Amino acid sequence: MEKNMYKFIEDYMLECMQDSAHDCQHVYRVLFMALLIADKENNVDLDVLITACLLHDIGREKQFKDKSCCHAEVGGEMAFDFLRKNGWSYDKSNHVKQCIQSHRFRTDRLPKSIEAKILFDSDKLDVTGSMGIARTLIYKGQVNEPLYTTDKNGDIQTGEDFIKPISFMDEYHYKLKKLYTNFYTNYAKEIAQNRQKILIDYYENLLSEIQFTYKGKKILYDDILNDNTDKIER
Repeated sequence: MEKNMYKFIEDYMLECMQDSAHDCQHVYRVLFMALLIADKENNVDLDVLITACLLHDIGREKQFKDKSCCHAEVGGEMAFDFLRKNGWSYDKSNHVKQCIQSHRFRTDRLPKSIEAKILFDSDKLDVTGSMGIARTLIYKGQVNEPLYTTDKNGDIQTGEDFIKPISFMDEYHYKLKKLYTNFYTNYAKEIAQNRQKILIDYYENLLSEIQFTYKGKKILYDDILNDNTDKIER
């Protein structure tokens, strides 16, 4: 790919990226990781891969405004239209579209080409380890979802019995801990395996710290707050 074409596509991506959890730095990390993975694979169309990586999240703003909208589906169509209008062939543009439309974890559309598989793996690796924890917490804050929730008795919910993910603890069980066995390329699997312990340790330490703090709740209700109004000094 010539530098001027790369810059042209990059500029379009920068116009579209407004989400701090899915900002341009996320896009660059996905792109750079994709190139590391591609270096260990054969017969990768780098023009398609680079373009798909740059444009894979351009539909995020529409999804953020309309929850019924899938950013992968919309972003694929946006990328296809953009590339066709700027001289790309139908086949290349469609290939990029298919890569983008199959990169999302929460979808039934699976990546088929090597370029689509590398994009999927690279995007998912950015939700693993320390980076994945940080990005998930940022996103939860953006959509006003809590770190954890409590049940009707006021006990901490670990997230294991979620109906739908509304807290970080829920998201850990719903998505984060499941990512580590869902990669297509061998190099991505190796990287993910090395990062898995970071996530498990963080969740367990976070839960332990919260549960320790809530021991103070027992003191409050058992030893300080007293329902016997006769003992209240007036």
